[in-house]
Amino acid sequence: MTMQFDVLVIGAGPGGYIAAIRAAQLGFSVACCEFNPYDSSDGQPRLGGTCLNAGCIPLKALVASSEAYENVSLNYAAHGIDADCVSIDIARMQQRKDDIVTKMTSGIQFLFRKNKITLLKGRASFAGRTEEGVRVTIRGKSDQEEVIAKNVIIATGSKPREIPNVKVDNVSICDNEGALKFTEAPKKLGVIGAGVIGLELGSVWRRLGAEVTVLEVMPSFLASADESISREASKIFQKQGLHIKLGVRIGQAKVTDSGVTVAYTDDQGAEHLLECDKLIVSVGRVPNTEQLDLEKVGLQTDERGFIPVNAHCATAAPGIYAIGDVVRGPMLAHKAEDEGVMVAELLAGQKPHVNYESMPWVIYTTPEIAWVGKTEQQLRSEGRDYKAGQCPFSANGRALGLGDAQGFIKMLADAKTDELLGVHIIGADASDLIAEASLAMEFRAASEDIARTCHPHPSLSEVMREAALAIDKRALNI
Repeated sequence: MTMQFDVLVIGAGPGGYIAAIRAAQLGFSVACCEFNPYDSSDGQPRLGGTCLNAGCIPLKALVASSEAYENVSLNYAAHGIDADCVSIDIARMQQRKDDIVTKMTSGIQFLFRKNKITLLKGRASFAGRTEEGVRVTIRGKSDQEEVIAKNVIIATGSKPREIPNVKVDNVSICDNEGALKFTEAPKKLGVIGAGVIGLELGSVWRRLGAEVTVLEVMPSFLASADESISREASKIFQKQGLHIKLGVRIGQAKVTDSGVTVAYTDDQGAEHLLECDKLIVSVGRVPNTEQLDLEKVGLQTDERGFIPVNAHCATAAPGIYAIGDVVRGPMLAHKAEDEGVMVAELLAGQKPHVNYESMPWVIYTTPEIAWVGKTEQQLRSEGRDYKAGQCPFSANGRALGLGDAQGFIKMLADAKTDELLGVHIIGADASDLIAEASLAMEFRAASEDIARTCHPHPSLSEVMREAALAIDKRALNI
């Protein structure tokens, strides 16, 4: 007998599982399909998608471990803490990471049971329509079945982008998945791509002893960030030991007996050969849409593989929605989650929306980088009159006490209305501090609203207030 559901979610990553849970909370009968390529000791699909299995969560676990090692090795002496012969056990570090991933992914299994969501194990593809709804085929390891859903939410995520002449084997030449599984810190590490993932992975293995060279095709560093943040980050990262080469053209990458060689041409046209023990390829991601058989329900992707949707993530096919990495906009887990909630609530007749202008970005380097809203260069190109305020963490007692006073917070506001237009942070705990700015922008607050809000002392959040005060030249501690 063919199973029927009100809502079928294809993909159990951050967008998919959250969409399924919210739909179930709203009273729909819900199924979520997942085939998951990641290893599982019990043979069951690992829920959570790339984010939980081979992206955000495991990478941030390694970030924490490598930061702890570097702090003990280099930074704690200033606190009067001496530690001789510090070493790190990479195997134990990796086991800790794996334990965190297992706990998180099994937690989704619990949430599915709690919310009475049916988990369908296999790969989903569209088979057409009937009067009852959309037909979807689920191909498992040994069999297949067909289900019918009144509404379908596509949340199949993305995969690493490939580049010519660089063949990923996840042994010597690795994408993000392979780079999370090194059994030892390479002596020399090459990274192609100075984006979020490349910088985070490169920073992890640099802290653990690798000599890291980053090759970036773009002529500018972190072009999507505010220019003042980019300059500060470049200065700090190179001081830490990351060798960043911009404007390069990548040639052939070859696996040798001793490691990997990468031929590249620099921005002056000179040819070079980078020799390294391991190479990480991190040049962006592409949507997972090619095996969905979209044409059977009258859909097709655009030239980049994305599924066209409207502002509410509805496709051109009635009853079919798409969210997260398979649609326009930034490839961020929290963006996918918000879109999943929005679609579920739309199906229930509510009127939700996603404000992409107040969606934060974070890079988990040391120091962290985070921003929300417009950059200064964007405002200039739009011809918008604005005012700026900035406060360094070096003026903050809490940052000094923590021994982490690098960086600053920069705030941008409309010159006439004082509406907050953008907030940019490079410094300790930027990933948490940016939430205040996102909340303020969601409610279209003025910079004065932050400036007049009492912040705890001593705390890093005071830097946010000082930056707001600085917009009107009212800063009290700088």
